[in-house]
Amino acid sequence: MELTSTVISIEGIRATGRHGANPDEQLEPQEFVVDVDVWVEVTADSLEGTLDYRVIVERVRETVAGPSFVLLEALAEAVATDLMDFPQALRTEAVVHKPRAAESLGIDDVSAEVTLEP
Repeated sequence: MELTSTVISIEGIRATGRHGANPDEQLEPQEFVVDVDVWVEVTADSLEGTLDYRVIVERVRETVAGPSFVLLEALAEAVATDLMDFPQALRTEAVVHKPRAAESLGIDDVSAEVTLEP
């Protein structure tokens, strides 16, 4: 099989974490929703020849559950950075949504997006 660069897109990864500018947000777990795109070099028609999306989902959930961030932007950067740690990753994009962030303002969703390349 010829080397092929492709993108793996995953939308709606639900994860729980303690992130936010208000101190209470770092005390109580809350839901975040993450969308990612990971560009990989596909070397074979097998899971060993790419990056298994189940591994991506697990890494995203671990990152969101990890250390707290004040800014949503910092959390999005952490997700994208952690995905770049995979040797197969050529480029990553992470969009982190915080659905309940601005309910009091009548807003449905707040998100931050980060794109990383080596």
